[in-house]
Amino acid sequence: MNFVPIIFSILTFVSTFAGGIFAIKNKSKIHYIMAFASGVLLGVVSFDIFPEIISQVKTYNFNSIEIMIALVFGFLLFHVLEKSILIQHCHEENCIAHKHPQIGVASALALAGHSFMDGIGIGLGFQVNPVAGVLIAIAVISHDFTDGMNTVTLMLSNRNSDKKAKLFLLLVAITPVLGAISTLFFTVSPYFLTLYLGFFAGFLLYIGASDILPEAHAEHSSYKLMALTILGTLLIFIITRFI
Repeated sequence: MNFVPIIFSILTFVSTFAGGIFAIKNKSKIHYIMAFASGVLLGVVSFDIFPEIISQVKTYNFNSIEIMIALVFGFLLFHVLEKSILIQHCHEENCIAHKHPQIGVASALALAGHSFMDGIGIGLGFQVNPVAGVLIAIAVISHDFTDGMNTVTLMLSNRNSDKKAKLFLLLVAITPVLGAISTLFFTVSPYFLTLYLGFFAGFLLYIGASDILPEAHAEHSSYKLMALTILGTLLIFIITRFI
C-alpha cells in the first residue's frame, strides 16, 4: 500500500487546525475574518472548482447540464435546510434571533464532507501518478487553512461556543486523513467526483454570498471590509496560478 497520500493528508490536518485556531484567537475581529473568508470562498469556486469541472467535462465529455443541476441542488438544499431551521427557531422564540447554532453545525458538517473528499482527491491523485498526487495535495493544503477558518467563523457567527467550535474544527481537520485512508480500499468514478464538485460549488456560493458576506457587513460595513473580500478572492487566484 502507498502511504504517501496519508502523510500529505496529515499536513492538511495541521493546516486546517491552524486556520481554525487563528479564527478563535481573533474572534473580536470576526467581521473582518468573515469578509475575507467570503472572498476566499468566491475565489475557490471561481478559480479552483469551476476550472476543475470544466477540465473534467472536456476530458470525459460529461453532460455539463447535469453538473450544473448538481450545483443548483447544492445551493438550494442548503438554502432550504437553513431557512427551515430558522422558521422552527422563529416559532420557538418569536423570530427575535436571526442566527441559530444548528446552522453553524450544518455548515461545519458540510465542510467536513468537503474535507473528506479533499482527502479522497489526494489519494486518487496518487493513484494516477505521484506528480498529480503532489499537486493536488499542495492545492488542498493551501486552502485548508481557510477551511479551518471558515469552520470556526460559521460556528461562532451562529452563536456556538468556543468549545463546540473547536470540536467541529477537529472533525473538519481529521476528515481529509480519513478520506485519504479510504482510497487505499476503493476507487471513485470521475463522473461522481465531478458531480460532487458541482454540488459543493453550489454550497460554497450560498454560504459565501447569502450567509457570511451579509453577516460581515451587518454591523460593521466599511470599505476595509470590501477590500478584505477582494483580497480573499485575489489570494485564491494567486495561489491557483502557482499550483
